[in-house]
Parts: sequence; structure tokens; C-alpha cells
Amino acid sequence: MKLYNTVKGIVLQVQDKFYLLNDDWDELVNRTGLRNYLGTRLEAVIGDSDALQLLTEELLSPIGNQEVWAAGVTYLRSRDARKEEAAASGGADLYDKVYEADRPELFFKSLPHRVQGHNQDVHIRRDSSWNVPEPECTLFINSGGDIAGYTIGNDMSSRSIEGENALYLPQAKVYEKSASIGPCLLIPESEPGPDTVIAMRIIRDGRIMYDDKTSIGRMKRSFTELVNYLYSEFDFPHGAYLMTGTCLVPSNDFTLAENDVVEISIDGIGMLRNRVVYKRQQAAGSGQQMQQRQ
Repeated sequence: MKLYNTVKGIVLQVQDKFYLLNDDWDELVNRTGLRNYLGTRLEAVIGDSDALQLLTEELLSPIGNQEVWAAGVTYLRSRDARKEEAAASGGADLYDKVYEADRPELFFKSLPHRVQGHNQDVHIRRDSSWNVPEPECTLFINSGGDIAGYTIGNDMSSRSIEGENALYLPQAKVYEKSASIGPCLLIPESEPGPDTVIAMRIIRDGRIMYDDKTSIGRMKRSFTELVNYLYSEFDFPHGAYLMTGTCLVPSNDFTLAENDVVEISIDGIGMLRNRVVYKRQQAAGSGQQMQQRQ
């Protein structure tokens, strides 16, 4: 089963059939026994053409009032990449330590209003010389702490900023439109298996600049382990999303450019596509003018 969030309501896909639900997103996804409940809601069938329009022209990110969090250094490739970017600052051993530690790295990524969806733009920072996408299997954890669904996440990252000093992590990771999830929320019968493939392509002016794939079985930590740490000292009344770490990292001589297209796919979920742009700059002096008006 897949749930799509659209301008005109929630679309439930069961195999090749589509149903329109007029539920509140937060209330629906936080139901106990969500998959079983959805099986009782197969009433308002919509035609293929109507479903196609909703899922192409009216699609939103599958999020309501959920915060987005992220885990770092959960794959060996991610650890190695972080060590490479931090070598000049002398902080490379930090990533070895967290990779081997009992406690995982967890950090806040985004409030829901900054999260982008499928076919929407994501930002790269103007003050960073090295920007990359990070494809991640992303969990939806309900308010009770249970993993209820899975989606695709793009954890946009400014590697030059984090590499300069690990204390700059919030600036490297948290900024306007630095997170994207979608295109849907997968509600499966069981957790995705270790052979589940994550793939990423980066396209520039019609040319493929990066194309690679791996499996989630290469992840060092379990989903449950990460969730337990996140929920141990937090309450999430609307549930939360958790990006579980990046497994595919472009080479060190690659950085994103404006108008690049990033395509991330995960078996069983689909594809998340985003165009890369810079944040539109505020007109000079507008901040001062706003302060004066206040």
C-alpha cells in the first residue's frame, strides 16, 4: 500500500487501484494498525486518469506536522566520506568514533514547511563550495514510536562547511529547502529486506554525472536501534520522519550545480526527483526596511 499526499486529498494505492481519502494526514498516519485500517477504506475508487493528474499535477510531500530528523555515519561509505572532508580540520577521527560507538549520531533536519516533495526544487548554499545530495531510506515513526511506513529522503548537505569544522553541522545540513521526501509513504506488510536497492542519478544538461546503487543491508545499525534512541527522550505527538543515513556519495571532485536534477529510487517505493537551485536572494536593504517598519 502507498499513501500520496495531494492538494485534493490523500490518495491510497493498493496494487493498481487508487482510492481518494478525505482524512486529515496527521490523524490517518498515526492510527494504530494503519495497514489494517487502510484495508477497510477501499470505497472511493478513482479512475486512472484522475489518479495520474493528482499524482503529477497536485502532488505534495507526504508530510503534515511531522519534524524530520536524520542519522549520520550509519554506512561505512558515509564514514569514509566524512573522514575525507574533515581531514584538513583534524576532525577525521570523530567519524571513526561515532561509527563504532553504541550511541548513533542523530540530528534535527527540518520543520515540515521547509520540506520539499517529488519534482520540487531543493537548495544548495551559496556560501559552500562543495554541495551534494544524500539518498536515504526514510522512516515514518508514529506517535507511539512504531515504524509505520517508509519513504525516500534527500538529505542535502554542504560538505565544505561540515568539513571545515564538525560544529558547523547545523549550517551544513539545516537550511531552507535542504530536505526532500517522497513521492509517497509506503505501508508494507513487513520491513524492507537487506537486499532492497537504493539508487541515485545526477543529471546535468541531459548528461549523467553520477549513477550508482547499493543496498540497505550495508547499513551498520538497525532501524529499530535508531528509532529507540530518537524516541527515548522525545515525544512526537504527530509522529516523526527519520532519515537513516547516506550510502551513496559522489567523488570528492564533484559538487552540485544549479539546475542539476537528482533522482533517487528505492525498491518498492518509487522515485524522488528534485531540481537543484540557489535560494532566491533578498533585495539589498530589505531586512533593514522590515526592521524599521516594525
